[in-house]
Amino acid sequence: MSRIGNQPVPVPAGVQVDIDGSAVTVQGPRGSLSQSFNPAMKISRNDGAIVVERPSDDREHRSLHGLSRSLIANMVTGVTDGYTKSLELVGVGYRTQQNGDGITLSVMLSHTVNMMPPDGVTLEVEGNNRIHVRGIDKQAVGQLAAQIRKVRPPNVYTGKGIRYLGEQVRLKPGKSARRA
Repeated sequence: MSRIGNQPVPVPAGVQVDIDGSAVTVQGPRGSLSQSFNPAMKISRNDGAIVVERPSDDREHRSLHGLSRSLIANMVTGVTDGYTKSLELVGVGYRTQQNGDGITLSVMLSHTVNMMPPDGVTLEVEGNNRIHVRGIDKQAVGQLAAQIRKVRPPNVYTGKGIRYLGEQVRLKPGKSARRA
């Protein structure tokens, strides 16, 4: 039995959920999200909560059961609270600045890197070494944060680079430490 799929998704006040067959639209104070799901999953609304049911115990239906419930829960959370991913730049000369809607990264490359957010996602710079990626779509926020980190991932020997806020980078010993 899917432990995640069996849990109902509570719908807070101020959030409107429209279920049209396998398509679900969630509207809240921060915006609107819609997504279509596998038609085999039965999505219904009972007592102020959204319930996802599967037709059988096949392997595919079991995996889609938990996935569908998680995606609906993420949509409800996105339109009520939103999602934020924070990144920090570590290293001498590593900095960022706001450039209209986007950001400009100076991370010891031969050129500066300009990043523009997709629709529904905002970029905010705090100081000159911290970036906040905000939006209502969890997937879009995580994707943009991963693309920013990919510009200059943390170096395993020095620790310099772009990392998620609070990410622990394990440093490897250099050549001189290996010889001893």
